[in-house]
Amino acid sequence: MKIFVETERLILREILPSDDEGMFELDSDPDVHTYLNHPVETIEQSREIIKSVRQQNTDFGIGRWAMIEKSTNAFMGWTGLKFVTTPRNNHKDYYDLGYRIIKRFWGRGYATESAIASMDYAFTILPIDTLYAMADVRNLASRNVLTKTGFRFTGTFDDEGHETAWYEIGKYEWLLRKKD
Repeated sequence: MKIFVETERLILREILPSDDEGMFELDSDPDVHTYLNHPVETIEQSREIIKSVRQQNTDFGIGRWAMIEKSTNAFMGWTGLKFVTTPRNNHKDYYDLGYRIIKRFWGRGYATESAIASMDYAFTILPIDTLYAMADVRNLASRNVLTKTGFRFTGTFDDEGHETAWYEIGKYEWLLRKKD
């Protein structure tokens, strides 16, 4: 098991096949999916998602990470980077920052903490110059995390019938912000 980053409260590690029950809890919750696609209905669907994430890591050397609460060792969801190869908002072959957290862990700052750790990893360990992120325009909590972590809102676009906010941050912006 590879650990990529540790923060004060989190361990960010590779997603493992044994995370299937946690992924199912996360992705079967309709509240978690309020602004996303449809929730999964079976644990087998969660296992397929895990396989896909692990394959992304193999193919591109980066993928979403399991978010683990240090104090309890509980699976909380996922966070981190994804290399996106399909066109979206006139971008292709870019790095996307994202996070998804089990509802019982909401409201404690974990998304912000994990996003900052992911950004730091992207800009200090990987040869990445720009990160992108997006959120449904109605998802104010997620949009607040992106703004708080330094992402710039650059506009909206239609993502399969959903108005979606687009964000970006460059390495130089991140380094300047980190100095403050």
